[in-house]
Amino acid sequence: MKGGNLPVLIVAAALLLVACGPSGGAGSGRASQSEAATVEVTATPTEVSLPQVEGPVAGADVSNTQLVALGEIVYEQYCASCHGAELEGEANWKVRDENGFLPAPPHDETGHTWHHPDEQLFEITKIGTEAYVGRGYRSNMIGFGDQLDDTEIWAVLAYIKSEWPARIQRAQPK
Repeated sequence: MKGGNLPVLIVAAALLLVACGPSGGAGSGRASQSEAATVEVTATPTEVSLPQVEGPVAGADVSNTQLVALGEIVYEQYCASCHGAELEGEANWKVRDENGFLPAPPHDETGHTWHHPDEQLFEITKIGTEAYVGRGYRSNMIGFGDQLDDTEIWAVLAYIKSEWPARIQRAQPK
């Protein structure tokens, strides 16, 4: 071993000790590896602590990391089942089905979400596409205003926008 690697190894070992702490066991206040392996996890996904967003939220601010983190969780719970875990949407999203409904569109750069301003996307998410468009327009996109508060809706939109390339973010109408 060359002498130049020794300081790196010492720092790495020190960081490992700090990160792992004492080995645990009886009287240490920490569970040993064998004790930790028998611990049961009882939390359900609905009991997960959501990120807290500080201050008032008045838009889909992709620079607000707390808002984006909250949006990712809310998207997974409420949106991914139709719009896809990777924002990819449903197949043939531009072709109406036998009942006259369009499949869920992608929210990534291949879709048209970024063609609409944030306020319009907020309203569609809150009241649903049929209510937003009116005039008998048919859509499977329900409104989530009775399930999500305004901050959660803005958070979902911030998360979606955070996944777009910078050029798409810049191209979105304001």
